[in-house]
Amino acid sequence: MSARPFLKITAPLNGLLAAVGLVTVAALTAREIGSTTRLSLELVLAAIWAVYVLQLVDTLIRRRATDDRGLTPELVIDLMAVVVPLIGFLLAGSPDQGLYCGIWLLKPLRHFTFFRMLGRVVARAAPNLVGVTSVFGIVLFGASLIAYLIERDVQPDKFGSIPLAMWWAVTTLSTTGYGDEIPMTFAGRVLAGLVMMSGIGIFALWAGILATGFFEEVRRQDFVRNWQLVAAVPLFQKLGSAAFVEIVRALRPRVVPAGAIICRKGEAGDQMFFIVEGRVSIQTPSPIPVELGPGSFFGEMALMTGEPRSATVSAVTEVSLLSLYSEDFQMLSSSNPEIADVIRRTAEERRGGAGQG
Repeated sequence: MSARPFLKITAPLNGLLAAVGLVTVAALTAREIGSTTRLSLELVLAAIWAVYVLQLVDTLIRRRATDDRGLTPELVIDLMAVVVPLIGFLLAGSPDQGLYCGIWLLKPLRHFTFFRMLGRVVARAAPNLVGVTSVFGIVLFGASLIAYLIERDVQPDKFGSIPLAMWWAVTTLSTTGYGDEIPMTFAGRVLAGLVMMSGIGIFALWAGILATGFFEEVRRQDFVRNWQLVAAVPLFQKLGSAAFVEIVRALRPRVVPAGAIICRKGEAGDQMFFIVEGRVSIQTPSPIPVELGPGSFFGEMALMTGEPRSATVSAVTEVSLLSLYSEDFQMLSSSNPEIADVIRRTAEERRGGAGQG
């Protein structure tokens, strides 16, 4: 186990190794490079492959330590990065051996949470995506069949069979239009116009399904994160489940770096803040500033009275905040009067003692 820190490869290093390896693979395809340069490039690939062997060992050690015997994407990528180039070295001819290292394109994916999100989005949207893909297949084959019937006698070299016509249908459906196959008859051109419009609609459906899926996934993640943040504020722990969901949706998370000004005296106040983590300093008429920590809130007086901010608040440390806007505060006041009463009483006490926000 003492060797594990050496075996551990960070995400940036993984991406750098993959980039160097792929550039080396591309360089090896150049015919004009000399034998010495080729040998040097092959040694670079061998060194990267050796590093990936160590990374595979690290993955297996970690899985053994946690008694994880499942086949994860991380393990599959690490195995392929080692096994596929080895097979290429053993079976392929010398000029093509390095091409098998192209599998390293997958290496950066093992660290990116985006691709995991993409997998979840595709999995959830699979029925709709399959439905649109089925429509695409139907339109593709139908257009190829009709184009074959219309154009086969006019252009037998390009539309002489359905497979030949299918290439034209693909380029037309995607609105690429390479121009290598063009209908010559009037009916064929009408068909081409209909296929183009169908293609625009199909690709718009694909894009819309994925965009909706990404929006819902991001909103779901934001909701879970906000839930965890709100649960850390003692004031909200007494809320019922329905009210808790409402406040989670109303509050907006915000992270402020140390030393930054959160709000200034004299500014219009349209929101108040709850501290999740960190500490803030409130500049009062007293020479000693007031500090607030996790679970406290500030800025409520300007929110409730509509008056300008009565104090300047800055971050002593990096602060994780939840902000509540005035319209959401009104909603909170009507649905949870006990929470609103606590905020109002605190505001009155602070108003009597010089105020905070």
